[in-house]
Amino acid sequence: MPDLSVLDPSQILPFVLVGFAAQLVDGALGMAFGVISNTLLISLGVAPRVASATVHTAESFTTAVSAISHVLHRNVDWWLFVRIVLPGLIGGITGAYVLTSIPGEVARPLVLAYLTIIGLYLLWRGLMHRHVEKRPKVIVPLGLVGGFLDAAGGGGWGPIVTSNLLIQGANPRNVVGTVNTAEFFLTVTISATFIATLGLEAFTAVTIGLLIGGILAAPLGGFLAKRLHPDRMLTLVGVVLTVTSLYGVWNSLA
Repeated sequence: MPDLSVLDPSQILPFVLVGFAAQLVDGALGMAFGVISNTLLISLGVAPRVASATVHTAESFTTAVSAISHVLHRNVDWWLFVRIVLPGLIGGITGAYVLTSIPGEVARPLVLAYLTIIGLYLLWRGLMHRHVEKRPKVIVPLGLVGGFLDAAGGGGWGPIVTSNLLIQGANPRNVVGTVNTAEFFLTVTISATFIATLGLEAFTAVTIGLLIGGILAAPLGGFLAKRLHPDRMLTLVGVVLTVTSLYGVWNSLA
């Protein structure tokens, strides 16, 4: 672990801002910490592999604070949580340890294209229709797929699970709070081997900055999710999902 006494604050400040911005969006809308963090870190000159390792390490801590915030703000639907977290863990473990015949480079553009369509639909629904709340029916498969893609592809839990629960009519505030809370258990499970392998080398100055920014923003996400109108949340989720997915498609095909 780096010696914090010799770290130059000016060196970690950009990464603090990256962590703050990414976690603020993720905590309020239930997705995009990994996408935003990776994109901004790489744009700041961080090597892709280092960026990925840093984001996964930081998420193990920021999701814990985010989960506490959502629980305190009563954003968690425990009926939904119980049904989503166990399949998510199974999918995450499977994605981490089972080799698939389809390379991630091939599957990623297809998943991102699907998410772009979902994002556009949510955007249209948020702008043109009033949200009608009802219990989601398809839950377990979402947890399995979301957990698997998050482990195997480096992301996907929030975009897959949050967007599909919203399409089924679940309350946006409860979806965001529940998905974020479940993500803590998923992230810790997926990252356990990763962190054990890297050891203290995972804690670089970049990681410290991302952690500080993410932890500072995490309580605000629960506060915002509690106060945003359902239709406005649908619109914002649609915008974030569409923009990040389109960027991912372009980046994968470039």
